[in-house]
Amino acid sequence: MGRGTGIGGVILVIWLIIGVIAAGQRGYFDSEDTNCAKTGTILVTIVAGPLNYLGVNPKINCDLPEPSK
Repeated sequence: MGRGTGIGGVILVIWLIIGVIAAGQRGYFDSEDTNCAKTGTILVTIVAGPLNYLGVNPKINCDLPEPSK
């Protein structure tokens, strides 16, 4: 456990911060309407991090079954 672990952790934190900034710039945090697809899209955008600035635009679709009546 040398410097590689510390540097990797710093890179990971910076990567995730860039992802949060990208999600904020796309307006994903502005709406109060929350559903599976929106939450998934926000999480994937954060994980994609800097790739968002290279043109990656992740979207998640969730089709949940409706309860029977």
